[in-house]
Amino acid sequence: MEETGFSAFPRWATEPIEIEKYNPNWITQGSHEVQQLLSLLSPFGVYEVEHIGSTSIPTLPSKPILDLMAITPSYDRINDVSDLLGKHQWQYVPPELDNRAWRRFFVKVEDEKRKAHLHLLLRGEPRWEQQLEFRNRLKGNPSLIAEYGNLKVNLAAQFGDDREAYSKAKADFIKHVLGQ
Repeated sequence: MEETGFSAFPRWATEPIEIEKYNPNWITQGSHEVQQLLSLLSPFGVYEVEHIGSTSIPTLPSKPILDLMAITPSYDRINDVSDLLGKHQWQYVPPELDNRAWRRFFVKVEDEKRKAHLHLLLRGEPRWEQQLEFRNRLKGNPSLIAEYGNLKVNLAAQFGDDREAYSKAKADFIKHVLGQ
């Protein structure tokens, strides 16, 4: 079979995991994205958007991709949300590709690279509180920040081309932080 060089996935979907040292601009960029998403999504009943993930935690090394989370009252208008966000560089990853039925997932893409993720959750989804608790516990504990930073660097070296394996390998640490 001849190699065509064609991939069924866009470049941003398969880019390698790269951990960078902490960038204080991530907090400012996250605040900007939160405000923009609140403005765009409020007609759909979205009134809570949070900057979560490693880029929201001062001093923590991270992939330079902002993680944002929002609560929606329903997914009934997800096509309308997708159309609107698509005009602002957000790519919708449908649940059958995302394999996480508990959320609707969007990736903000600039120059064929991921710049941000939006996890759109239904009101009452337990992961909302878990994500906030994880972020807040790390923010208040420099030793956890150092431990998580080292873990992320090591896992990126081990699973640099496998985002799923990278994420799964962080699960025990996340459970530990949440006291589960």
